Amino acid sequence: MDTPNSKLNTQKSALPQGKKGKAAFFCDSPAQIAHVYARGRRERLETLAQVYGEVITGENYREHLPHLADCAYIFSTWGMPVLPEDALAQLPALRAVFYAAGSVQAFAEPYLRRKIAVVSAWAANGRPVAAFTLAQILLACKGYFRNTIACRRPAARRSAPPVGPGIFEARVALVGAGQIGRQVIELLRPFSIETQVVDPYLTPRAASELGVRLVSLEEAFCTATVVSNHTPNLPATHGMFYGELFRRLPAGATFINTGRGAQVMETELIAVAAERPDLTFLLDVTEPEPPLAASPLYTLPNIQLSSHIAGSLGTEVVCMADCVLDEFENLLLGRPLRYAVSLEMLATMA
Repeated sequence: MDTPNSKLNTQKSALPQGKKGKAAFFCDSPAQIAHVYARGRRERLETLAQVYGEVITGENYREHLPHLADCAYIFSTWGMPVLPEDALAQLPALRAVFYAAGSVQAFAEPYLRRKIAVVSAWAANGRPVAAFTLAQILLACKGYFRNTIACRRPAARRSAPPVGPGIFEARVALVGAGQIGRQVIELLRPFSIETQVVDPYLTPRAASELGVRLVSLEEAFCTATVVSNHTPNLPATHGMFYGELFRRLPAGATFINTGRGAQVMETELIAVAAERPDLTFLLDVTEPEPPLAASPLYTLPNIQLSSHIAGSLGTEVVCMADCVLDEFENLLLGRPLRYAVSLEMLATMA
């Protein structure tokens, strides 16, 4: 598995010498560019390319595109503007878009159809999600979440607060074996956990190579101590987690959602949470975000909410810039791009 790359080495001796190509930042939030390409990352880019002085947004692009006819590279992050076709036609020299964030679904297709490479830092953005998931899985196996709620009451603390089955040989089901799911699989290896995977695109041979057991969604919910969602955010996955699945969870089980809130039938989850106080629901995402003020998600004690914090935040975001800058160097050196997105990938990736 890749490890975060925080180096600022520009490999000057190996890079082509001479006139630099032109690059520009495209983002509806210039503050996000400053945040993600911080701590020397913008300066690293400026050693590799001639960077245009203004951040291009959805509001100012018509003013600046006439000056970008020779722009070969776009760098962005969360807030990449979706430009109309006539705007893309004004970028005839464009070779590649480097997106220092995760999903490119909202903007990538027009560029790919023009044979412009699109590179995403989805692997780097997935590392904090995988680490967050690992922490929640281990705590869930110990029964931490139910235990801490019970320990708020003196009588319960003096008696026998609920505990989990423990981490050793626990059964954990990951729904989705994409970039994040595979990172979670690797992080779970040292703990002697039985890892199940639900993924229609994973072959039995690939599952064997990963050291996991391929199961159906129904079997996962019937047998696992912890079920964690890592499915891509696609129309086909909306509403895939519904009430009857949650009712099948074993006593004391936990459901973790770091995917998307729309993938859960929320009213049905709430109903089951009310019926089954032994279950725990750890929801980093909801639909909508945040939940409506009157939502029972705020009041049911066995539902834990967090504000979509699993992905890159704080100091973690520069790892996404490192990823796309490394890829930019690969392009300049004629090496293969490791995280380029294709039209075929858009159909199934998050």
